[in-house]
Formats: sequence, structure tokens, C-alpha cells
Amino acid sequence: MLSVKPWKAEAILRLILYLLVCFVFGSLAAAFLHHRTGVQTVSVGQMIVAAVSFQGATLVLVTRFLHEHETTWAEGFGLQRQWPRAVLFGLVFASLFLPLGWALQWLSAQAMLHFPQLHMKPEEQQAVQTLQLAVTWGHRLVLGLITILLAPIAEEVLFRGILYSWIKSAGFPRSALWGTTFLFAAIHWNLATFIPLAALALMLALLYERMDNLLAPIAAHALFNAANFAMLYSLQDKLLQSP
Repeated sequence: MLSVKPWKAEAILRLILYLLVCFVFGSLAAAFLHHRTGVQTVSVGQMIVAAVSFQGATLVLVTRFLHEHETTWAEGFGLQRQWPRAVLFGLVFASLFLPLGWALQWLSAQAMLHFPQLHMKPEEQQAVQTLQLAVTWGHRLVLGLITILLAPIAEEVLFRGILYSWIKSAGFPRSALWGTTFLFAAIHWNLATFIPLAALALMLALLYERMDNLLAPIAAHALFNAANFAMLYSLQDKLLQSP
């Protein structure tokens, strides 16, 4: 089973270290960009820099990681194993999960509003705020490619393909499932979306277990992001057109 593939611990630690270094340099580059350019361009530019320094770096570093293990993307993540069926299952899963995800996000926001004494105000993710500032089709195209293609591939490879399978192969299946679930939700830095993203991550891990092909969670993640991306701009464009 791919989900229990025994990756080397030292290779995992190097991968994490290199990703942290890329993240730090990306943050510094984004700060420099913010200092040198205007507000709207900065926000879109910062998201592009952040994506390149994390998701983009992940794909490059994972290629090296796989080479170190003397395997390929297809072999390491089962990408050729009944791939049409895996993609179809992923798309069906995402379609079924979307209403639940939106309901959980609404409930999370309502719960935060009902406890003002906790000083927790529901806010949109920084990435969503950036997407709202992208009014040109060029910016939307670039951010769409990041949101729908780059982010799902990189995040599924890292969280489900490597971290989940590594922890599980070490003999800690529950820690693998719940640890990667909460870590995935936490890295998005948004309290209002923590529960729906944790639910998504949990289902993506179970989908990977079921299909034994990383294309299944990648397809589900991509459709989930695409639906939210389309809904965001649909609502925004309607508001702009309303008198």
C-alpha cells in the first residue's frame, strides 16, 4: 500500500528544513515587494511569491526527495494505478463534500460571532482577501492556476503522499491521520476555516487510503478549490454590477 510507504526519516527532515528556508526567503521577498510596489499589485504579487516559495519549492524538493529514494512520481504516489477511476472518485467526493464544507464554515463563523467575549472575529483567509483584490483577468488567471493546480498538487504530495504515509509506516496510524489533518488546517492561519479544512483533510487522507493513488485526493482538492474560486468571483462580480 502506498499509504504506508517507508520514506527515510533523514530525507523527511531535510525536506522540512529546506521548505522552512524557502518559506523564510519567500516571506522576505514578499516584504520587499510590499515596500516597493502599490497596494493591489503588492497583494497579488505577494501571493505569487508565497506560492512559488512554498508550493513551487515543494514540487522541486519532492523531485529531489524521490530521486533520493530511487523512485519516480508515478511509483512513489501510485499515479498510474487505475488513474481514471482515482480521478473520478476524487471529483465525486469533492462534489459531495462541498455542501458540508460550506456548512461547517458558516457554523464556525456563527459560533465565533456568538461568543464576542472571546474576542474572535471571523475573517476571511489572507489568500481569499488577495483574490478579491485581483480584478484583472491576467491576475485572476495566474491566481487561478495557483489555487486550482499548484496548491492542490503540492499540498497533497506533502501532507498525504509523504507526511501521512511516513508517520503511518512508523507504526502510528492514528497520529498520521489526526496529526496531518490538524497541521493541514493550521497552516492556513484562519480560525473560521479550521474546522472545515480539518474535515477536508481527514476525508482526503481516507480517500488516499481507499484509492491508493494520490491523484484521487489531488482531484478532490483541486475541485474543492475551483468551486470556492468560482463562487468568490461570481459573487464579487454580481456585487460590482449591482446598482
